[in-house]
Amino acid sequence: MPPDYSGENLQGRSFKGENLTGANFSKADIRGANFTNAILKGADFTGAKAGLQRRWVIVLLIVAFLVSALSGFFSIIIGTVITFIFDTKNSEIFIAQTVVLVMVTVFCIVTIRKGLIAGTGVFAVTVASVIAVAFAFAIAGVFTRAVAVAGVGAVAVAFTLTGAFAGAFAVTVAFTVAEARAVAGVVVFAVAVAGVGAVALARTYAVTVAFAAVVTQAVAEAVGVAEVVMFVLFSDYIGWRSFFGDGKDAWIRSFAIAYATTNGTSFRGADLTDADFTGATLKNTDFRKANLTRTRFYEAKKLDFARPGNTILSNLGVLNLLITLNGRGKSYTGANLRGANLIGADLKEANLKDADIVEATFEGACLEWANLTLAQAVGTNFTNAQMTGACLEAWNIESTTILDNVDCRFVYLLEYPKLGTDDRERRPSSGEFKPGEFSKLFEEVLNTVDLIFRDGIDWKAFVNAFGKVQNQNEDTELSIQSIENKGDGVVVVKVNAPEGVDKEKIHSDFTQNYQLALAAVEEKYKAELQAKNNEIVIYRQQSAEMTEIVRLLANKPINVQVDNKVENKNMTNSNDSSRKVEIGSVGRDFNASGQALNLGEMDISGTVTNTINELPPSPEPEKMGIKEILTQLQTAIEADSDLTPKDKEKALKQVKALAEAAQNPQEKQDLADTAITMLKGILMSVPTLLEECSKLLPLISGFLGLG
Repeated sequence: MPPDYSGENLQGRSFKGENLTGANFSKADIRGANFTNAILKGADFTGAKAGLQRRWVIVLLIVAFLVSALSGFFSIIIGTVITFIFDTKNSEIFIAQTVVLVMVTVFCIVTIRKGLIAGTGVFAVTVASVIAVAFAFAIAGVFTRAVAVAGVGAVAVAFTLTGAFAGAFAVTVAFTVAEARAVAGVVVFAVAVAGVGAVALARTYAVTVAFAAVVTQAVAEAVGVAEVVMFVLFSDYIGWRSFFGDGKDAWIRSFAIAYATTNGTSFRGADLTDADFTGATLKNTDFRKANLTRTRFYEAKKLDFARPGNTILSNLGVLNLLITLNGRGKSYTGANLRGANLIGADLKEANLKDADIVEATFEGACLEWANLTLAQAVGTNFTNAQMTGACLEAWNIESTTILDNVDCRFVYLLEYPKLGTDDRERRPSSGEFKPGEFSKLFEEVLNTVDLIFRDGIDWKAFVNAFGKVQNQNEDTELSIQSIENKGDGVVVVKVNAPEGVDKEKIHSDFTQNYQLALAAVEEKYKAELQAKNNEIVIYRQQSAEMTEIVRLLANKPINVQVDNKVENKNMTNSNDSSRKVEIGSVGRDFNASGQALNLGEMDISGTVTNTINELPPSPEPEKMGIKEILTQLQTAIEADSDLTPKDKEKALKQVKALAEAAQNPQEKQDLADTAITMLKGILMSVPTLLEECSKLLPLISGFLGLG
């Protein structure tokens, strides 16, 4: 029996590396528990509470308070430094400090608009500018002042950068561990960071008093206070923005969450296949390197404060879909949904083009009018899914894909209409699927490997790569089922593969071999092109030399001697006539002779025709029999101009072998099987002919009892 920990207080418990398959942790308090590398297949965590123990929450809040105080300390220093700007008695210092103030202001503006990283770049430029100012003063002979300006400016900018990060980090940590939530904009924000806000007010007041005691000038005091208040608000704003997932400073949030989850619940490296976290609280939880195959997160709370690592939870859009199961009309193009648990999800009109949904489950999900073009759906479960109107162009499925009881009236096999038409290849072309017909439509592709070429296909490289894959998998019979041109350079080649074969390996082997063959072909093309260019250069040189030769020979006579020789031979021998043309003055002889016609192809063609004609015609005039199919196959081979004469002769010999086997199918099945295999190999060099004949070969196999 699986262990039952339902409702128990398991704070700080260690289950590291344990096998807890099917264990019940529903409504348990697992804050601070350690499940690192544990096996938790099918475990029940519904309603469980994960995250930090109370003592660690207090520790982290104290850290956030101290970091905020550090930011306040830097604010005081910056305000004090900037106050010296108003020392108008020293004009050089006044100008230099004004420049520093402008630079600090630019840093804040750039950080707000483009993020703290961009602001750091401005920091580097600012330091360089301060040094430049120092050199300017040095050149003017004011060395002491130059050093003072450089030091004050560098300190101001450095403290600005450090204080900004400290303030932002403090606010983000406070949000993360104090369970603050944004509900009503600024009002709720003020409540959520009450502690940080109090520190900000205190440090502002302290700076104001300091200015009043040290600086008596009213303008200096006002500007100093304003600068401190601006910096406090600036650092708090950066923290607030990063907390709510703004892309400019998302790294601050990630850093704060990583820090806050250090002592939280850990599922690092755990196997959570088919585990259920429905309604669980998962703040400050570590999911790095965890196996989340079909793990359910429906209505999980504060999952966005967990540490996802490289799992599917790292994408906020996917994370929101896993929690709400509502993706209606949304785009997940190219998204990583591998192993996602989307049972009952609403994905009507969603865009899942090129998405990775391998081993995901869509049981009972609504996928009506969804776009599944090029989706990787190996091992995906669509049981009881609703798929009417879905686009399934070139999606990748195989025997592990489950299509049981799919509710579907019709689907489309093209994402966009064919050029110049509105045809998206609806299936069925008219009417609706009857029960079970949808699954039957895709049965023929369940045992195939789809090779997708998005930028056209180089057939020389294809033939080379396919031959190597066949050799590498010699125990597996691989054959081309169909070649489909999807338009816009997209070509899909479907390869038949027996059930149980590692199709991923075959796909990987072919991709690797094709890339190598393509590179070799490209190098060959480049070499041939270079050779052609060299030939052109040589031709031009020879043409120039020949022009000179022709000019020299133009005035010389040309003698043409024609000798006709006719010899009479006996009646039993044939007559032989030849004509010799000599252009002696040029120094070359031109011999013209007839070329014998190779009648081998015509001979084999007649033999094939005679052998086929020995077969009985089809008993049903409206249906083709084996005789008619072989005749059509012979005609297609003879009519194709791309097939070399030698290959055409070989192909016709295999057709003859099939005709002979058809005369006695039971005893000559091995002959027929060998002939079909040889024929596929010969026709591989002409894809268009192969595609045409591939429709006839299965019919021939059926007639000859080959299955």
